[in-house]
Amino acid sequence: MSLLNKLFGSDSSHKEEKEKYIKWIPLNSMEQLEEIKKDSKTESIGIFKHSTRCGISRGIIKQFENSFDQEMSSLKIYYLDLLSYREISDEIGYQFQVIHQSPQLLVIKNEVAVAHASHYDIMSIDLKKYLL
Repeated sequence: MSLLNKLFGSDSSHKEEKEKYIKWIPLNSMEQLEEIKKDSKTESIGIFKHSTRCGISRGIIKQFENSFDQEMSSLKIYYLDLLSYREISDEIGYQFQVIHQSPQLLVIKNEVAVAHASHYDIMSIDLKKYLL
């Protein structure tokens, strides 16, 4: 039976967990927006706005995490829980002139949103082009 399990992939005891290269930085204070703008003068910064109650958001965040490889591990990505920090989300929209969506990814460079997308379009942003 073990041979059949290995052939058909049902042997869950040997599943390998894919290494996660993304290092989420929780975004939970307004002061961090100033830090993001300051850091964006020397490197690109990502902000991922996520709704914990949204099925689309759950699916996209998994795809987003899985899309990171070792080359992208140095990219700073902030994670914003929209339900807990809606006022920060509103301020992001105001400061970076991007209409609120969920889920949403913004790439900040030189204090400006140089790329942004929402829903399934998040996966179309080529983050490697924003690496230094």
